Amino acid sequence: MSSPESAEPRAGVRAPIDRIGVTVLNELVQSIISGEVAPGESLPPESELSAQFGVSRTVIRESMKRLQEKGMVTVAQGRGTHVNPTTRWNVLDPLVLQTMIHNDDTLGVLDELSVVRAALESAMASAAAAGVTDDIRSRLRESLAAMAQRLDDSTAFRDADLDFHIEVMEASGNGLAENVARMLLTHAVASDRYTAVDFNDADPTHAFELTLAEHERIVEAIAAGDAESARVAMNEHILGAWQRRRLPSQRRG
Repeated sequence: MSSPESAEPRAGVRAPIDRIGVTVLNELVQSIISGEVAPGESLPPESELSAQFGVSRTVIRESMKRLQEKGMVTVAQGRGTHVNPTTRWNVLDPLVLQTMIHNDDTLGVLDELSVVRAALESAMASAAAAGVTDDIRSRLRESLAAMAQRLDDSTAFRDADLDFHIEVMEASGNGLAENVARMLLTHAVASDRYTAVDFNDADPTHAFELTLAEHERIVEAIAAGDAESARVAMNEHILGAWQRRRLPSQRRG
């Protein structure tokens, strides 16, 4: 009887990827994003990868399918597996985005992530203001109060900060934008490089107070139904907060 690892899946049935396969996939994604195998270059053949990782060809084949789904490679019969340009990668795939951030030594990925976040969330803040209701005003003010109560607890403050942004997303009524923005925000928050306090200030509470003041301006604009002011306030907050968190020697502008 063949082992589960070596058994071929039935026609039309997608093989599950087990812990061994996950490890192989993670390492392949890392090798591509780190530049060990650059766009345009070929991955080693199936037999070589099988020997390198000490797994069956079935595991390698399944990993290649997963890489294709993430837009990272193109498999051409008889011509091997080539790494695609970064513009074809599915950067909203959790593994791809997480690995890109992990390998972001210059902070360029986080710079770009902040710009995209700002564009999406400022549009959602504007939409929330345009359709503001008493319920939205109440929820946002409650979120703001929760942040104010947690200034001396960095973990709790960041959790409340995240909750605030999600409240604005939900208030916008734009489900597609919310889905994308949540993905970007969730993976940014998971990165120590993105959530570091202001390196110019020894007291993180001061950085949190600045953040709270920016959130207050967002709430005031949304509550007043001022769509343009809400858009500007959210955009300035996200881009400004990121610049404060960047290491001084790495700041742009």
